[in-house]
Amino acid sequence: MSYEDILYEIRDGAAHITINRPDKYNAFRGQTCEELIDAFNKAGWDKSVGVIVLSGAGEKAFCTGGDQSAHEGQYDGRGTIGLPMEDLHSIIRDVPKPVIAKVQGFAIGGGNVLATICDMTIAGDRAQFGQVGPKVGSVDPGYGTAFLARVVGEKKAREIWYMCRRYSAQEAQEMGLVNKVVPHEELDAEVDRWCAEIMEKSPTAIALAKRSFNMDTEHQRGIAGLGMLGLSLYYDTDESKEGGIAFKEKRKPDFRRFGK
Repeated sequence: MSYEDILYEIRDGAAHITINRPDKYNAFRGQTCEELIDAFNKAGWDKSVGVIVLSGAGEKAFCTGGDQSAHEGQYDGRGTIGLPMEDLHSIIRDVPKPVIAKVQGFAIGGGNVLATICDMTIAGDRAQFGQVGPKVGSVDPGYGTAFLARVVGEKKAREIWYMCRRYSAQEAQEMGLVNKVVPHEELDAEVDRWCAEIMEKSPTAIALAKRSFNMDTEHQRGIAGLGMLGLSLYYDTDESKEGGIAFKEKRKPDFRRFGK
């Protein structure tokens, strides 16, 4: 596959996969997801690769989730909701290599979910994390909720989704969502140091460890599949569409006129 929405590079045994849509704050469309899936498959089974780094191009954002300009009820690609999210989330977990999220700027919505699913997250001190789903007529009813609760605890996960607040890199580290926070200008060097340490370790031992960690939450794959089906039905409702319309019109949505 030739890539239009992402960049792919291998340096010193680390595969760097970069969402390259800075003009869209690295929001993903259907094509972006397909390219990411292909790149993770390529890196995951390349024996010369020992670690994978997921990042976003530019200074402003790691990833801000689904591209609203490609969202008309359903998104513009394949899959249950027009985005192959189940496949993308699964491949990040399934590749036998550690995946590090390198977060600069915004990790919001689906971007926050990607950072959560990655094995480890290193953030610059300008990074911001948070969810926006209930503000725009959406939600991640799979790993983005159930697995998030495993990472930060039930109470904090519910706060993140119900309140849709933004959290600084330091706050994200304190809740366990981030492993390390460094000054923005030191982020690349810090990620390179972590990659170099991983490259010194036994790849088979790490692959076994990753699979062992995953087994404890593997049931969430089924929850995600069922949840995405429900989300697809929700996207066809006027209530959900109100979120997208309001976003494009730059006004507050009026969900309550559709609510239960």
